Amino acid sequence: MNNPTSVVTGGAGFLGSHLCERLLNEGHNVICMDNLLTGSIDNVNHLQQNPRFCFIKTDVTNYIYASVPVDYVFHFASPASPVDYLKFPIQTLKVGSLGTHKALGFAKAKGARFLIASTSEVYGDPEIHPQVEEYWGNVNPVGPRGVYDEAKRFAEAMTLAYNRFHGVETRIVRIFNTYGERMRINDGRAIPAFVSQALNGEDLTVFGDGSQTRSVCYVTDLVDGIYKLMMSAYEMPVNIGNPDEITMLELAKEILELTGSSSRIIFNDLPQDDPKVRQPNITKARTILKWEPAVNRKEGLLRTIEYFRKEMARQKLNQYITA
Repeated sequence: MNNPTSVVTGGAGFLGSHLCERLLNEGHNVICMDNLLTGSIDNVNHLQQNPRFCFIKTDVTNYIYASVPVDYVFHFASPASPVDYLKFPIQTLKVGSLGTHKALGFAKAKGARFLIASTSEVYGDPEIHPQVEEYWGNVNPVGPRGVYDEAKRFAEAMTLAYNRFHGVETRIVRIFNTYGERMRINDGRAIPAFVSQALNGEDLTVFGDGSQTRSVCYVTDLVDGIYKLMMSAYEMPVNIGNPDEITMLELAKEILELTGSSSRIIFNDLPQDDPKVRQPNITKARTILKWEPAVNRKEGLLRTIEYFRKEMARQKLNQYITA
């Protein structure tokens, strides 16, 4: 049997690069597509020597092409952190709408199975807790976060339209907060911000009073859930995330302890429409996919902190060399 071929849009991003790695380990040929707006070629440089890996710099909102047969399409292209989608609001909306349309059309033409990387942000600032897949959400479509939230909600609707109207095999993963190696230092999300501030001896910035919660999942666990979902027969949305909930203040204190930093914690105003709680109900993932997270938060954070130490040292060395 020939190796299956997978296309990963946004494959040079944080999650996409880990997914490419997993697919290669599973024996897939991998075509990684990225316009490098928020991704980095550094994330996939270690894969370039693999003859089953191919990187194509392209904007998937324009056109998607591959000359070879394709079995799976993973659509991960999108800015994903508030820093990014507030900086690139139009591009975020375009990749969620036009990019998803192009990726679905490509999957249809190739007879490939399609998976959309959706997000827990489709639930907005939720009025039920924890969040189940049947919850429709509480989203402000005209708030600053609306460009990301509504792009992903549209992408889910478009995905199921292609499933119902064109018969394309589709999967929808709703990704909850994820962390790990290859996150950008200036990503803007809580863990990169806390870790980089702690390692630099800077004050850790907590928004609001720090009582808002998140449930953070280590990246290899997340990718495992995504892979199992793509290989399953289930077509409706599935939450993938770690239900171990923690407040932002507790998370900041935990990172201070793990880094050995003597930094202080300071408080800033809470951004508009920032969700007060976030916790996945993963009953579907457990029962349908036989999946649940395996890496505990302390272990995952220690791995991430070590990565950040090395990456920050590398960046400082590069600044010294080019100065």
